[in-house]
Amino acid sequence: MSEQAPGSGEEKFASPAISRKQKRRISWIWLVPVVAALMGLSLVVRTWMQAGPDISISFNTAEGLEVGKTQLRYKDVNIGTVKSIGFNADRSKVVVRAELAKEVSDLAREGTNFWVVRPRLDVSGVSGLGTLLSGAYIGVDAVEGKGETARATKLNFEGLEIPPAVTHDRAGKRFMLKASDLGSLDIGSPVYFRRINVGRVIGYALDQNGSAVNVEVFVDAPNDKFVTNGTRFWNASGVDFSVNADGLKVRTQSLVSMAVGGVAFAPVQTARDGGSAAPADSNFDLYPTEAAAKANPDGEAFPIRMRFDQSIRGLTVGAPIDFNGITLGNVTEINLDFDPATKRFYSLVDATLYPERLGRVYEEVRERAVKDGDVAGQRLLGVMIKHGLRAQLRTANLLTGQLYVVLDDFPNVKPVDFQPSNPAIIPTIPGNLDQLQQQISNIVAKIEKIPFDKIGDDLRATLASTSKLMNRLDKQVAPEAQNMLRQAKESMANINSLLASDASLPVNTEKAMQELSRAARSLRALADFLQSNPEALLRGRGPDPIPGSGPVRN
Repeated sequence: MSEQAPGSGEEKFASPAISRKQKRRISWIWLVPVVAALMGLSLVVRTWMQAGPDISISFNTAEGLEVGKTQLRYKDVNIGTVKSIGFNADRSKVVVRAELAKEVSDLAREGTNFWVVRPRLDVSGVSGLGTLLSGAYIGVDAVEGKGETARATKLNFEGLEIPPAVTHDRAGKRFMLKASDLGSLDIGSPVYFRRINVGRVIGYALDQNGSAVNVEVFVDAPNDKFVTNGTRFWNASGVDFSVNADGLKVRTQSLVSMAVGGVAFAPVQTARDGGSAAPADSNFDLYPTEAAAKANPDGEAFPIRMRFDQSIRGLTVGAPIDFNGITLGNVTEINLDFDPATKRFYSLVDATLYPERLGRVYEEVRERAVKDGDVAGQRLLGVMIKHGLRAQLRTANLLTGQLYVVLDDFPNVKPVDFQPSNPAIIPTIPGNLDQLQQQISNIVAKIEKIPFDKIGDDLRATLASTSKLMNRLDKQVAPEAQNMLRQAKESMANINSLLASDASLPVNTEKAMQELSRAARSLRALADFLQSNPEALLRGRGPDPIPGSGPVRN
């Protein structure tokens, strides 16, 4: 306050000096939202940096899936959560959007499989029972190890409706089997080795041309080492019956294979590299039975072709090619063609031979052919055809009429010039039945040439002459024959009377026999006397000795 001036009646105040403070452009209160914004931004950046990729998975149905609850699990570890469930453009699929954890971002790449884990019952057993309490979740399967990059390289996936039969972390090898039909096999059917379950069937599909079925199997480690290049696979489903010289044999792998089918394999150490382990994804043939799988070794396949001008009814694809009782191959294809020269249709039969079944002979021929740069099968076949090798159809079963092809030597056949080709052409001869029909036709042709009309006329003339002769015999010969029979009867009666017991001939004969008996006794007495007194032949018979007068010489 200012002081009052003296002598003045009023109080006077001095004018205050006002000084204004300079205002700040930004108030400190704005630091609060700025700090809050920076913190929020850092949280967003942190969340964004820690967030994994968002992927979409298509399923046929969203059964058991819930937004924010359903998890994605890899080896039973939670790696993500379902964020939303929707439809695709045409609503044919359910699209599930999920977020993966950042540390497993590389799982979003080609080859990763997703499927919904829920309780299932199949041929391999019951799975997914744990989801009855925890709820369904999405299973993840991927190739082990880091990807090419740590980032996701694929964001859209097609989910599996059926869990994969074998996951990538399962040790073992996959093999592809080719069969004529699937039989009773299914995904999950067991694979046996020496009747021990060592794997399972994991898939099947038709071949590209639809002529076969490709069956994919998985053999667990360490048993996969027993699958070698010489291994044979066969369908072990059901019960295999066989009847041979040893009697009735019944083969089966297990009760499971009888119910759901199965595959068995065994090594056949016949191939040149049959003992070495087969690499993964190798191709094998799936034989229908164990006997067919353990038959003679196949080795190198050699295609042949045969032409038959007769009917081949009863010959089917798969019929054996027999050589000296050994199955040398099988029929693979049967076609019909037309010959414009003869204006007739004929049959072309393609088959596959396995020359290695011939044994040591083929090995020697192959060694020579390799040295000369030739094909062993062509060389061996050419020599055999030169010496009379021919193909012939024969009946395998009289009841069913089934046919098979026989390769045999026919030394008297017409020679044929063999020309190497692919497939090799093997000459043929008619079968036994066709030869019989030809012989019957020839016999019928010869019978038709017989002049039956002339023979009939001559036969009628002969019958007329015979009739005249019989009339003559009846009129002339018959009465004379009756007289002869009558005289013969009288003669037999006389002979009977002559030989009667009281007739003179038997009586006289008996007396003569008695006289002969007496004469024989006299001769015997004379012989005894001369034996005792041989001097009687010179001196004659002496006087009879007096009884008791001296010794008597006998």
